[in-house]
This record gives sequence, structure tokens and C-alpha cells, in this order.
Amino acid sequence: MSDPITVRVFDIVGGQLGVSADDGQRVFNKIAPLLREGKKVSLSFEQIETLISSFLNAAIGQLYGEFPEENIRELLSVRDMDDEDIVMLKRVIENAKVYFKDPKRFDKAWKEEVGNDEE
Repeated sequence: MSDPITVRVFDIVGGQLGVSADDGQRVFNKIAPLLREGKKVSLSFEQIETLISSFLNAAIGQLYGEFPEENIRELLSVRDMDDEDIVMLKRVIENAKVYFKDPKRFDKAWKEEVGNDEE
């Protein structure tokens, strides 16, 4: 099988910060089409100094709403992350898997929590 395509987060976001959900969306927009084509992707966090969960939710978490977990595990690898960021990524992935099993229930619970009176 062919080597994975390396996608560098630094090149997409244009700097060392992975903090914006919009930048995370740009990463998602780069890797999702490759995964749809069945291509292996190696997502490199080399040179990224700061990451937050909203960035990872947009970049990686939302993949679980489109692709089966097995496909993601088979096609996507992540590298060049420090241990603390790997722990955060694992938490993002677990939360995404739970959310995408029943997004309507979570959305309803969220609306109830924040007191949405539009119903």
C-alpha cells in the first residue's frame, strides 16, 4: 500500500497555535476529502506549540460524525504531539464518539442546560 500523505497542521494554520475552531475546520477540510478517497493521512503537529480542545474538536472530532471509527483508525495517524496533547486528543475523540452516537439527545440536553426558551 502507498505511503500516507503527510498533512502539516503548521502549514494549514500558518503558525504555531492550534487554538481556533476556524483553523481546526481548515484542517478538517484538508484531511476529510483524502479520507473519503480512502487515502492514508499522517497528520503532523510538528512546530505546533499550543493546542486547545476546540481546535481538535473541529479538526479531528467531527470526523466521527462522517466516518466509521474503523475507517478513521485505519486511515488517519497523528504524529509529533507531546504527551499532554495526546491525552487531550484522546478525550476529544471519546467525547466525539459519544456525541455522534446520538447528537439530537445531546443537542436537546444542551438547549435545556442553557435555558433555550424557543420551544
